[in-house]
Amino acid sequence: MAKSSTSSSSSSSSSSVSDKTFTGFGNLIKLLPTGTVFIFQFLNPVLTNNGDCKPVNKVLTSILIALCGFSCAFSCFTDSYKGSDGLVHYGIATVSGLWPSSSSGSANLSSYKLRIGDFVHAFFSVIVFAALSLLDSNTVRCFYPSFEDTEKTLLVTLPPVIGAISGTIFMAFPSTRHGIGYPSSDSTTSNSNDS
Repeated sequence: MAKSSTSSSSSSSSSSVSDKTFTGFGNLIKLLPTGTVFIFQFLNPVLTNNGDCKPVNKVLTSILIALCGFSCAFSCFTDSYKGSDGLVHYGIATVSGLWPSSSSGSANLSSYKLRIGDFVHAFFSVIVFAALSLLDSNTVRCFYPSFEDTEKTLLVTLPPVIGAISGTIFMAFPSTRHGIGYPSSDSTTSNSNDS
């Protein structure tokens, strides 16, 4: 009997560790700007002319990088809720709650206040995107072609290091935001309990 209780407690302990691991990976996937990265990966070869840039290509690529970087940061400040009409509504987190809040009905939008964690997540999302976009082979050949030959080790090692650091931050401090494009939360209690 003692053996079976020990084995059941160790299996429940290992299942809780695996549950936490999968939850952490889920939070990481949720927070990385995958849609923005897809748009960047799709448009970057076209705008950089596969790394053979002319001045107009540099301008267009710079605009793409800036817009995608803004999208990464902005998505960290959006959230969603289910209104009294049963529909999902989206808003931008502010110091007083979600904005716009005209169609909230009975939902308590003041629990969706802006938090310090939102800025931390925005910062690291932008850092991850910057590493991905600025160290992309087409971007490197377009903006700083000599860097590709002289600093190849940096180009290979920097993205995984930044990804690991950001991933650790995202898993250690998960966000409860359900921004544009993410499933909405059914309750506001998880948002109000977080700092």
